[in-house]
Amino acid sequence: MIEHAQPAGAAAEEPAEAAAGAGGAGRDRSTPREEVPAAAGATAMTDLARRLSNWGRWGADDERGTLNHLTPERRLAACADVVTGEAVSLSMPFDRFGPQPWGDRRLNPTLSMLQTGTDVRLGVQEGCIDGWGYADDMVTMALQAATHWDSLAHAFHGYRMYNGYPCDEVSAAGAGRNSITAAKDRVAGRAVLLDVARSEGVDWLEPGFPIGERTLAAAAEREGVSVGPGDIVLVRTGAMSRARRAGSWKEYAYHDEAGLALDALPWLHERRVAALAVDNWACEVLPNDGPVMLPVHVVAIVYMGLLVGENFDLDELGERCAADGRYTGMLVAAPIPFTGAVGAPVNPVMVR
Repeated sequence: MIEHAQPAGAAAEEPAEAAAGAGGAGRDRSTPREEVPAAAGATAMTDLARRLSNWGRWGADDERGTLNHLTPERRLAACADVVTGEAVSLSMPFDRFGPQPWGDRRLNPTLSMLQTGTDVRLGVQEGCIDGWGYADDMVTMALQAATHWDSLAHAFHGYRMYNGYPCDEVSAAGAGRNSITAAKDRVAGRAVLLDVARSEGVDWLEPGFPIGERTLAAAAEREGVSVGPGDIVLVRTGAMSRARRAGSWKEYAYHDEAGLALDALPWLHERRVAALAVDNWACEVLPNDGPVMLPVHVVAIVYMGLLVGENFDLDELGERCAADGRYTGMLVAAPIPFTGAVGAPVNPVMVR
């Protein structure tokens, strides 16, 4: 069993955000909120889960997790990091040529036209008169196929998700708790790009390169930036540069990659980071020696309640930051609020 210690000073931190929550009235749990079933054995993952857990920090019904750090006051203060007003999209293209392998359950976005100008030209569109008409379309895709945020219902451990909610509250009908809608009006604030690839002096980090606390700290020191409460941290590994150079996504998804290691999480926790986004497929380093496939997902999403973003395209932003030496700005990146979804596409825009 993992026992969860109350973080020091947590009860008094950001009371307005904590009281707001995102759920309804409290509900009985089948096990105490202070502990959750876990795999047997003391591992680095379970030790970190115990140390970094935010269960109950913002109340028994919280569904926002670390986004509670991003208060209106901190959002307002982030405006000071906007210097020129230039905007950079951090989204990859949403199309059928995306990073997911052919035939995978995570379907790349596919656009289908429902009404077209061709229909108007041929006079076959209902109601078309004298060249008047319209176009309409639809997209079929997995919500986590391209640039996206994972909700706090995306990962489970010990049959629980963030804040102790049972995993079976996510059913065929969607997530009854911790869905992406909890973040729909939260993800706008100060963002810091930590360009780890440039910090290491390479175009991209080799697959299997673990990004830990010292690596993040070194990147921040090189850039002359600080990371603080409510910040959104963007980590560039160069994975998209590598795919572009190869001219193929063949070794991108479901392959070894540079990414966050478990020992990066205390650094983010201590700084009260609101969200983390990375330019790779799974956020974390692969392969790893964790007891489960994605141990960073377990500690970060399930226990910390950290909003995690993947497939963020940070190459253009990295070039601009390197050119003028400014690595911070205001990130506006609200997920599309699909009801009950455990993730959602996003077009993140960094305003500098």
